Order: sequence, then structure tokens, then C-alpha cells
Amino acid sequence: MDKFQIGQNAGLLWHLMDDKRDNRVWDVEELQRLSGLPTPDFFAALGWLAREDKVDFGEEGVTHHGTVGLVVEFYH
Repeated sequence: MDKFQIGQNAGLLWHLMDDKRDNRVWDVEELQRLSGLPTPDFFAALGWLAREDKVDFGEEGVTHHGTVGLVVEFYH
């Protein structure tokens, strides 16, 4: 996997979330399933979007204006 492919996958995720952007909070497992991306590719793309401040993460799944919130499972 190279940076170009990660960027392509990030675009795929962003468009998937943006097309259904009705203040929805995404569950990571659901988003990965809908994207069809393998786990390493999915999380690399998600990291790309996070770096671009296009997604937020939280246990509560709180969305912030102008971004898409994702519920992230935290393992302690």
C-alpha cells in the first residue's frame, strides 16, 4: 500500500460518509463494512481523514459542526 492508494481510500470513505451526511454518527465497524476495505487499508484511510481534520473521534460519538463523528471502540 502506498500513499496514493491511502489517499484514494480516504476519498472513498469521505464520499461514503458525505453522501449520508445527515448529522449521522458512524460506528467504525459499520463504516468499514460498508466501505469494503480490508482492516489495514481502512484504518490508514481513516488516519488520513483525521490528519485532514475531516473526522472526529469519541466514545460518545458526538459530532462537531462541519465534521463527521465516528464512534471508536477503546480497549483498556
